[in-house]
Amino acid sequence: MSLPPDHLATLSAILQTGSFEGAAQVLGLTQSAISQRLKALEARVGAQLVHRTTPCTATPVGQRLAAHADQIALLETRLREDLTGLAPAPQTRLRLAVNADSLATWLPAALASLPGHLFDLVIDDQDVSHDRLLRGEVLGALTTRASPLPGCDVTPLGALRYQAIASPEFMARNFADGVTSDSLATAPMLQFNMNDQLQHRWITQATGATLSPPCHRLPSSEGFVTAARLGMGWGMAPEALLQDDLARGTLCLLRADCPFDTPLYWQWTRLLDKALAPLTRALRRGARLGLRDLTK
Repeated sequence: MSLPPDHLATLSAILQTGSFEGAAQVLGLTQSAISQRLKALEARVGAQLVHRTTPCTATPVGQRLAAHADQIALLETRLREDLTGLAPAPQTRLRLAVNADSLATWLPAALASLPGHLFDLVIDDQDVSHDRLLRGEVLGALTTRASPLPGCDVTPLGALRYQAIASPEFMARNFADGVTSDSLATAPMLQFNMNDQLQHRWITQATGATLSPPCHRLPSSEGFVTAARLGMGWGMAPEALLQDDLARGTLCLLRADCPFDTPLYWQWTRLLDKALAPLTRALRRGARLGLRDLTK
């Protein structure tokens, strides 16, 4: 299927600005022209691409086409660099699937070293983020999957260390007789979302038990730590976010002898290997500073 580049650019502009008006300003067109282009693209594809909400959001098919448009832009940028060798690369948008805890710790410094790009980050659990890459929604993903997806390359980055934490008051209320399988079965637990299995895995590592405790779902790394500090529940948080709270005594470790390391890998579309090489190098540099060595 051949899709007009100007129609794909219109779809990307709508989703990036969140409105037809914003897309019109970016592309120097009227809102009517933007609407006509989108309707023509939807007719050509045979599916709705944009939810007409405030802000506008993509349907699943729209997400796939927007990612396709990003790939085209990235390849064109690479081609322009190869042909000219002189002109600076324009800002290109990279849509990536990343986990919230990396975004809250080591990842921003890595991305900041690439001023020539714009980033569209999709937050998902590291255990399932590669599914978005498999569906073609993103150009690359931070994931726990070590084996490459079809048509992708993979490189190990390092391990993100987590600690099980809770407030002193929560510890006294729920673990007065120790952190055991019995007490963990009833103590309220914090969970990022339904895909987050870190707490369950830590329970098995620490006690050997398989449990389903009552839980709060809080999809925010910083909010997770705040909720634990306020005594809502216990949960797993990146060690890098805990130093101040542990020093002040506002948070405690459930088991000081039982950290949990989660390996992270970078997977990306092999077709874009050369175009994404600067990003891959930046992620490796950032990981050396912010993650633990996987071999240790």
